[in-house]
Amino acid sequence: MEDILTALAGGIRGFSKSQRSIAGYILSSYDKAAFMTAGKLASETGVSESTVVRFAQELGYRSYPEMRRALQDVARNRMTSLERIQVARELLESGDILSHVFSSDVEQIRETMEDLSRADFDNAVTAITNARNIYIFGLRSSSALANFMGFYFNLLFENVRVVSESSALEVFEQILRIKKDDVFIALSFPRYSNRTIRAVSYARECGATVIGITDNASSPIAKFSDCALYAKSDMVSFVDTLTAPLSLVNALIVAVSAKSGADIYANFERLERVWDEYGVYEKRDD
Repeated sequence: MEDILTALAGGIRGFSKSQRSIAGYILSSYDKAAFMTAGKLASETGVSESTVVRFAQELGYRSYPEMRRALQDVARNRMTSLERIQVARELLESGDILSHVFSSDVEQIRETMEDLSRADFDNAVTAITNARNIYIFGLRSSSALANFMGFYFNLLFENVRVVSESSALEVFEQILRIKKDDVFIALSFPRYSNRTIRAVSYARECGATVIGITDNASSPIAKFSDCALYAKSDMVSFVDTLTAPLSLVNALIVAVSAKSGADIYANFERLERVWDEYGVYEKRDD
């Protein structure tokens, strides 16, 4: 489906009076409409709530919440951090922020679990397990996910490289020798990093298997991915919630460890001895 704002602008002349009122408000204030209930949008546009719901369906969406998610996708890609803060302030200033954020995170995990392709997930696990080298790359807020994944994969495998922008080597120098039989795991969520997109393109050109972990099929990472895994990433103020993406990363780590065979036990037996010998973790005498 095309960008919802493009669809609204292109069809507005053919809409009824009530529909033009809804479309006009969304086009002028999509940043606010993206986070309104059907009732609130109806109130702002002077139409009934049922009219708003029917309008979403006539645009091709299964429900109003689906149309609202499409607006949120647009908002995440177009809005600056300052605009995000302003919208969030207006939406949350009179509400329970703690409950709003927790409820949003729970909903993001639920939707991710329901929509995630099990076949793509299994294919990703197999590719990672069989890879000659595993490259993991995520910038900006996604760097936390990349480092978390790299930490645990390094406990399982000898061939893991977390590509870092803070390294002494430039990004492309770190992936210069990537080739067929290697896996390149790219993590990127709105607002998408141009450097991540270019690195993914390079890895694909070199013949590596690209696993994209991103928010939806329209993400620029998805088109370069041999296997794309989608996790919902909603927006709260200037913060992109990464709760669902982290849950997906957790699931990948557990699934890969289960598939990697008996070596995992030997690895952790050795690690426990080293941790104990060098006092890595505090021991409590109960």
